[in-house]
Amino acid sequence: MRINRYFPFLFIYFFFNGLALPFGLTWMSLLAPVFYFWMVRVRQREVMAPLLLVLLPFVLAHLLRGQVQTGPYFISLLNIILVGVFALTVSTYLQQTTDPYPLFRRLLLLNTVACVIAGILYFSPWKDVLWMQQNISSGINDFYRMKLFTYEPSYYALLFTPFFFYFLFRYWLQMPGFKGWLLLPMLALPYLLSFSIGVMAAVLFALAGVLLIHARSLIPRRRVFNLLFNTVAVLFVAGVVLFLFFRDNVLFERIGNVISGADTSGQGRTSDAFILAQKILNVSDPLWGCGPGQIKFKGADIIRSYYLYYEETKVAIPNAVAETLAIFGWVGLSLRILIQLVLFFVTRVWSNYYRLALFLFIFLYQFTGSFITNGAEYLIWVFAFSSAFPAFRMRHTAATQPAMLSRGVLT
Repeated sequence: MRINRYFPFLFIYFFFNGLALPFGLTWMSLLAPVFYFWMVRVRQREVMAPLLLVLLPFVLAHLLRGQVQTGPYFISLLNIILVGVFALTVSTYLQQTTDPYPLFRRLLLLNTVACVIAGILYFSPWKDVLWMQQNISSGINDFYRMKLFTYEPSYYALLFTPFFFYFLFRYWLQMPGFKGWLLLPMLALPYLLSFSIGVMAAVLFALAGVLLIHARSLIPRRRVFNLLFNTVAVLFVAGVVLFLFFRDNVLFERIGNVISGADTSGQGRTSDAFILAQKILNVSDPLWGCGPGQIKFKGADIIRSYYLYYEETKVAIPNAVAETLAIFGWVGLSLRILIQLVLFFVTRVWSNYYRLALFLFIFLYQFTGSFITNGAEYLIWVFAFSSAFPAFRMRHTAATQPAMLSRGVLT
């Protein structure tokens, strides 16, 4: 069996990217020099100048203020640049391929095997290798969630999301691939085992947005309609059974905590993150932020006193938008959102089902989690703004719709 030369990188990225490394550092970042020279050779030009020019005003503002710890500052700044190299590498790869289906298919199969192995290990003394025990909400303590070899279950769910959308839309649009009875469990299993409510909510938001925007071309498709109907029916029946016989289940407790405002994990990733970011700006620079690597210094006492943490507790802001606000100020946050919106219109994201789903998902998710050096987030942004994935374009799929309607419920 011939292995695609790019597959080892995808395999490392998905399964082992942060294994045995400090938080925030990944193997994809360490491979940045290799990626950089490959990009220069492929593109025949310098590729990092735009990112460096964007960062330059912030670096000047932070250094001229003279209130930064220079060592951590430049280490964190270098990490941001390395993640930028990774994102540009993904963009360069997408310019070289017409369809990554063979790569994605192999990854989906391996991920399913990994989920099955993790399910078996759950009932063994070695379950902590692939599972994480967490206090996920008020009153829900020591709960096990699957993470495989990633640092956290929600990060694993985020990693899987672009592949989930890819195969779901291939199924909906009746492209060659797995049959529904095999594909749908393969797509659902990672979310069920990782139990990442935030990621699943953002996925549902994105799908609802795509179906609403493209209702006329998607809803009439039998596979789309049948899957939506069957999913709603199954969820309704499952909800009734849980309510009548298992009312004290973890899902209901978590939802109840979210509604009542007692979900500490959700608050920490949303409202608390922005409150802490603003407090950090108050003691640094509201326009330009405190600078990379400075939250642990200027925000340490603020965060620990806010949560009543112990002195040795590590501090962070687990929200990409709020962290951007704290590190790069209101100028940086405005620039972040502006770039996203400009690229949305320039690349006509709405004309491609897959890219639109990715954009809606990650645009919402950045307000509820992630961090500014999260390579998984930037990969989704690159996919969303890429000119690749032509098979998911609206006009291309709409033209073939009448002849490709499925006759089965889940064929």
